[in-house]
Amino acid sequence: MASYHFEIKSGKKGGAAEHARYILRDGKYTKKEDLLATGYGNMPKWAENDSLAFWKSADRYERANGATYREMIIALPNELNTQQNIALTKRLVEDLAGNKPYQFALHAPDAKLGEEANTHLHLMTSDRLPDGIVRSPEGTFMRNNPKFPARGGCKKDSGGKSPMQLRDDVIDKRKRVASIQNQMLAEVGEKARVDHRSYKERGIEQQPERHLGQARIRTMTEQDRTHYVAGRPDK
Repeated sequence: MASYHFEIKSGKKGGAAEHARYILRDGKYTKKEDLLATGYGNMPKWAENDSLAFWKSADRYERANGATYREMIIALPNELNTQQNIALTKRLVEDLAGNKPYQFALHAPDAKLGEEANTHLHLMTSDRLPDGIVRSPEGTFMRNNPKFPARGGCKKDSGGKSPMQLRDDVIDKRKRVASIQNQMLAEVGEKARVDHRSYKERGIEQQPERHLGQARIRTMTEQDRTHYVAGRPDK
């Protein structure tokens, strides 16, 4: 079975533009030679030719305790080649971003543990939903005015949802990501499949593999890496 990894993070005010530069390998991040594809869409008119302008404005005008972006990080199947994973990326972005402003980057850094590649997608989305009203950068991130929409900012997708609804949204996204990946694997003739369910839900009695991250891996000795790879569960 192919490996499955999906996580969602929230970005705080002041960090959106810098994180966009990071996933785009822009500025001080250009030395990272692992970028396969990038793109953005659904931006307001004032940012349609400069996606970084959108994230800079989110950092400046979003309310202090509001999320400036949501980020989904998704591992892509090693069974697919580069062009197939780029095609898969386009499907995932279209499904997950919907009509929200988004920025994505596909990375394929050298594997640090074992021999498998670490191809993965970073998808940043804004909670601010376009509604056809022309606004300034500041106006886009104002508090929404339900009675007079043009007097306020764009409505936030997360607004008014209960913790249970937000949890169900995450579960639904996990299912959709697995379904889209499995469809692509089937189309190219691969027998491998991913499964979004936890080991417990699948009746597997073992601990899930812990995601270490590049920083943690760099501090491991060769002996530590060998033991970690040898102890990985079969997928």
